[in-house]
Amino acid sequence: MKRWRVSDVMTTDVVSVGAQTPYREIVDTLAERKVSAVPVVDAFDRVIGVVSESDLLHKIEFSDGGGERRLFEGRRRRAARSKAAADVAADLMSAPAVTTMPDTPIAVAARRMDAEQVTRLPVVNELGRLTGIVTRSDLLRVFLRSDADIRQDVVNEVLRKVLAVDPGTMRVSVHDGVVTIEGRVDRRSAAAHAIRVSHAIPGVVDVVDKLDYEFDDIDTPRWSAA
Repeated sequence: MKRWRVSDVMTTDVVSVGAQTPYREIVDTLAERKVSAVPVVDAFDRVIGVVSESDLLHKIEFSDGGGERRLFEGRRRRAARSKAAADVAADLMSAPAVTTMPDTPIAVAARRMDAEQVTRLPVVNELGRLTGIVTRSDLLRVFLRSDADIRQDVVNEVLRKVLAVDPGTMRVSVHDGVVTIEGRVDRRSAAAHAIRVSHAIPGVVDVVDKLDYEFDDIDTPRWSAA
């Protein structure tokens, strides 16, 4: 079974800007490439930050004079005010950039996006140089796998390897990414492990467990010494 990684879904034709790229040029780049953010790189193509539409919008937020300075301003508002006055990428960007590497499993990348509250991750090599970018929509591409491909993985990885049974003795069906496994195995623990592995197969939305078992080796009674 192929373990999907960032390199399988990332965009490699990624546009970037330099630290001294002017505000207007960044806006033009976003509009021309139809993207919502661009990585900022140094002279060695190493990622030093990211400029997003939200970073650029602060200039509009404070443009009508309605953003008067408050006596006690929070860190976020001070940062927004600073970006509103900025003219180049180095002063507009969010830094340090939250990045990932090409061989990162997509599940790990998804958890990092959620933890850092970002919608994209620049992809860098071991030297920190930009090699691509991965977005939330890119990660969701794993769920575009066909039902037939998912079923084949379940047969190979679960029936043959985990349960070590003849695939003809069990029934596996997949509809819109939902896997249903029916049959009978020897132990309850084996059935539970098979379901866990099925959930981990790329593209699986859910697993319907219709496995039965001969022996319950999980809830076996324990006899205490007299």
